[in-house]
Order: sequence, then structure tokens, then C-alpha cells
Amino acid sequence: MAYINANLAERELELIENTTFKGAGYEKVRNIFLFSCYTGLSYIDIKELMTNQMVLGNDENYWLFTKRAKTNEIVKIPLLPKARAIIEKYSDEMAHHPGGKLLPVLSNQKTNSYLKVITKACNIHKNITFHDARHTFATTVTLSNGVPIETVSKLLGHTKLTTTQIYARVLEKKIGEDMQNLMDVFAAKEKLNENSILPIREHRASI
Repeated sequence: MAYINANLAERELELIENTTFKGAGYEKVRNIFLFSCYTGLSYIDIKELMTNQMVLGNDENYWLFTKRAKTNEIVKIPLLPKARAIIEKYSDEMAHHPGGKLLPVLSNQKTNSYLKVITKACNIHKNITFHDARHTFATTVTLSNGVPIETVSKLLGHTKLTTTQIYARVLEKKIGEDMQNLMDVFAAKEKLNENSILPIREHRASI
């Protein structure tokens, strides 16, 4: 099984979304990271995005039509509202960009450096890099919310479904761990009741 990096839980994702930073650089890195969380695109694929790659689809929603730098695989991604809001936030700034880029992406080194500060400020105790946004999209944003694995595979630009299935196995492992923790809580409560001086009286319903 391939190694899977860390991903953000839903609560951690919300913490980053709801934290504001005084420095414009930190705000940009936070927003571009969130854009990756809601599109599944990697750092380099976001950096290379051009304004003409955002297209109004037949469904009246905006899509991104792009190609993965890593595999040359064509990817078509419907824009979730939170991802589109980030594009709109920087639309005026990027309108004056001579290269026609869609978003203001800082260098990879600076991005990951700022990201460490951002996660620390949000009290997230994980070693999060920009690439973990892609894992967050796969697990927390899509698979956890019932998006079929075949669709997630297409959105991520995977050439094989087995690559995407790794994320599903990670989710199953997490669910198993959470349920085991719940069993432990129930067992501890039961033990506490057994050792209690006053036994819990059985309640009989009158209906």
C-alpha cells in the first residue's frame, strides 16, 4: 500500500477557513491551500492555471479544464462554491497580471513555510504540507460526503482506480479507530456502573 500523507479532518478544515491573518502573504497561502482542498489540484497545477481554463459548463456551473503536470492527464473539475469564491476574491488583482494566471500563487518553499505557521496558529498538530490539501479533498471533502470513488478518481486525474482506493482504505481505518474508541468509552462507563455503590434502577415503561 502506498504511503498517504496527513489530511485535515472537517473540523480542522473549518478552523483554517475561519482564521484570518494580518499578513497578505499568509492570507494568500491560506486561500490557495483551501482552493486545493476544494478542487483536489496540486500546487503546480494551481500555479499554472490560466483564466481561460475556467469555463461555463452545460450545467450552468463553472468548471476548470486543465491537465495534470505530473501525468499529463486531462482533468475537468466542477467548481464548488468555496473554490469559486477564492477565484472571485483575487479576480481584480489577477486582471492586471501580465501572464493571465488565475490565482496568485507564491513559491513552493514560501507556501509550505507559511503553511506551517498557519496550521500552528489554528492549533492543528499535524505536519501539513500543501500536498495534503489534495488528500483532504479526496477524503474529507468528497469520499466522506458520499461522492462515488469512480468520480473522485476522475476529479483527481488518477489513471487507475486502485490509486484512489487507497484513500477509501484510509477512511475505513479511521472509521474503525473511531468506533473502537466509542466501544472503549462504553466499556469504561459499564465498568463504572458495576463499581457504583448505588445500582442503577431499571425503569419500566408504562405503555
